[in-house]
Amino acid sequence: MKKFTEDELKKFDGSDTDKPVYFAYKGKVYDATESPLFEKGMHFEHYAGCDLTEFMEEAPHGEEFLEELPVVGEYMEE
Repeated sequence: MKKFTEDELKKFDGSDTDKPVYFAYKGKVYDATESPLFEKGMHFEHYAGCDLTEFMEEAPHGEEFLEELPVVGEYMEE
């Protein structure tokens, strides 16, 4: 499985339409490219291309929505 650093993950923030949309959560990197919840790399006020772990505590939903997204790698904090 591919390992992503913070700098590598930033490249998948949704600003480049030729690249997939990724975000990290609890050490895993998820592909949200096909998710209607991440339109143009945004999920409400949260951006793709970064680690969203700390924001999940404030979310009105739990981890269950992640089950629908493919895991594409591991997030390695620097």
